[in-house]
Amino acid sequence: MPLADRLIVGLDVPSVDEARVVVDTLGDLVTFYKVGMQLQFVGGLALAQELARSGKKVFLDVKLLDIDNTVAHGVEGIAAMGMTFCTIHAYPKAMRAAVAGRGSAPLRLLGVTVLTSMDDADLAAAGYHRTAADLVVARARDAAAAGMDGIVCSAAEVAAVRAAVGPDLALVTPGIRPAGAAAGDQRRVATPAEAIRAGADHLVVARPILAAPDRRAAAAAILEEIDRAL
Repeated sequence: MPLADRLIVGLDVPSVDEARVVVDTLGDLVTFYKVGMQLQFVGGLALAQELARSGKKVFLDVKLLDIDNTVAHGVEGIAAMGMTFCTIHAYPKAMRAAVAGRGSAPLRLLGVTVLTSMDDADLAAAGYHRTAADLVVARARDAAAAGMDGIVCSAAEVAAVRAAVGPDLALVTPGIRPAGAAAGDQRRVATPAEAIRAGADHLVVARPILAAPDRRAAAAAILEEIDRAL
């Protein structure tokens, strides 16, 4: 895998214009972008297609969860947009429907296990009787059984997930914070080097780059740390 493809920069900004500034600033240093909920609601879907047409890889973070027919048709439409990754909440029926909707398209489907903003106490409050680590591994196994292409999990669970699902599924890790960076609303965080050494394939980074005074330098530093850790 090319080094640049291991870093996915989250375009978690309030407008398409600002997202374009980020992309222009990072230039050829970054090849992979995440378009999530914040940007999707202000024109980000059109931007995602524009980025794909320009040769960038796009992680469309939609976290689909609905009745089977709706998920299948949603994924069918996303596949036609030229996206690289798309997220589905890791419920077995939803994932099976997503795989059916994707068909033979090259879109890669990622199962979202447990959000990195949640810890064991949050899961207990939501009615789950498992730790985050246990639930992540269980959902990862369900994703593999459903024919998904990868898993979204925190660096804390990467080693356990890799042991559970084997070498073929891509492990995509959000909650990445360089040493000294504020965790913000994330609970299960790791440095880029920690995540790569644990076995993550792709790191999703937004605020540590977007909030940096020199965004290009911040992205370059993360890529250098990834390279050293490989």
